[in-house]
Amino acid sequence: MTDPARERIALYDADGRVVGEADRGEVYARSLWHGTSATLLRSTDGARVYVHRRSDDKLVMAGLYDCWAGGVIDAGESPDDAAARELAEELGITGVALEHLFTRAWDASAEGADTGPGTGPYGLRAHVFAYQAFSDGPVVHQPSEIAEGGWMEIDELRRRLDDPSWPFVPDGRAAARRWLSSL
Repeated sequence: MTDPARERIALYDADGRVVGEADRGEVYARSLWHGTSATLLRSTDGARVYVHRRSDDKLVMAGLYDCWAGGVIDAGESPDDAAARELAEELGITGVALEHLFTRAWDASAEGADTGPGTGPYGLRAHVFAYQAFSDGPVVHQPSEIAEGGWMEIDELRRRLDDPSWPFVPDGRAAARRWLSSL
């Protein structure tokens, strides 16, 4: 298995332009701007979203909940390709249409968010390319990424996101709130 800290990922500048590549571990440790894909998996009736808990051995934000299947954009990879790859890897969902929702710069230090151990002096800084996909599964977790998960009604997700004690990834919380504001 490849060491995740050694994976080469795309470097971005603060304005969202690809400017190079670096090891994931270096990007996290130095708070370098990078790109991430984030795909919200919704049931085909649109009433539920898939929420999961990250595995306890992730490099950053281990063990926290999230409603986005996603991750870093690899060197030379487009955001669209990263979104499809991550949805397949994390949740086993393939062959579904991806709808781009928004792109948002997310800077942990500017938002007052703690991204925890493994991140540099300014926390994580990424351009989040958010998508949604519709499928009723079956959902198949990648054990190295996902510890557990299940479907949640949108209103329940909204209530839980409003609870600051719910251990949810901070960038995912911000993206989910933006998505929910559009409903």
